[in-house]
Amino acid sequence: MLDAQMLSFIYASLMALAILLYAVLDGYDLGVGILLPTDNEEHADTMIASIGPFWDANETWLVLAVGLALIAFPVAHSMILQALYLPITVMLIGLILRGVAFDFRAKAKIKRKSMWNQLFKIGSIISAFTQGYMLGLYVMSFEQSALAIVFACLSGVGVVAAYALIGAAWLILKTEGKLQQQAIAWCQIATRMAFFGVVAVSAINPIINHSVYARWFESDILLLLLPMPIICLCMFVLLDRVLSKLKVHPDVGSWLPFLISCMIFILCFFGLLYSFYPYVVPGKLTIFEALAAPESLRFLFYGVVVVVPTILAYTAFSYRVFWGKVQPLSYY
Repeated sequence: MLDAQMLSFIYASLMALAILLYAVLDGYDLGVGILLPTDNEEHADTMIASIGPFWDANETWLVLAVGLALIAFPVAHSMILQALYLPITVMLIGLILRGVAFDFRAKAKIKRKSMWNQLFKIGSIISAFTQGYMLGLYVMSFEQSALAIVFACLSGVGVVAAYALIGAAWLILKTEGKLQQQAIAWCQIATRMAFFGVVAVSAINPIINHSVYARWFESDILLLLLPMPIICLCMFVLLDRVLSKLKVHPDVGSWLPFLISCMIFILCFFGLLYSFYPYVVPGKLTIFEALAAPESLRFLFYGVVVVVPTILAYTAFSYRVFWGKVQPLSYY
């Protein structure tokens, strides 16, 4: 029989997995939207084609994460939604704008197509920035002080840079020729921006949040934790070296930037998890205090063990089917 503590671990782990997969998978297609050129229709079409089979399904993980929060941690879900109501609304507007622009650019007249490309780009930037902004407010325990707003804005810019990084890495993997070379240049710029963003947030967070400082620097396992940020920084250096070599030999190891970018995302995510565990609302509510009725969650668990592997399976299958370099864009 699953007790309340075990259920807390299970549902929190599933929610964390869904958030991580959303950040990586929807992160790269948001990144492609952020990078979308508005003055080169051929490149824009190729970039859209590279995410076409995946972008809608990638958002499934966001829906799953929100659903798990509502079902397993309803009190925390309510607190977070109340604190982030406005930025969530803005994010949804950005996601809706992306969806509308994605479909309408296929049906628009040539002279209108550039407008829909611009709206797709704007929607991507809005969605990415608001996600980072909400992350910053979450880290600051939803304070509304000037310091919290500045930190949230810094976090928003950092997430835009991170999504541009993984989006450019995706384009290096999926494209060829001039666009691939352009993607390498984009990825180099985004790598440097994301690097400074990660360093800035990592330095500022312990200063303004004593509990995070204590968790990292007053821990008995400090020596075990120290490799994590060092490895993350080494990943940035390695990525920069790989990109320099890809400029000369673009077909040798074109998959490496995306893999390294994913590793950076994973390391940053686990660093964030460690900083705040077991709190689901930082400084206010733990996963054990926010847990819904164990009887209900035990019943729902049987559905979860079917649904989550099914989503993972069809996601893996879709990437297997559409693996390889992107084909020319066509609409039916």
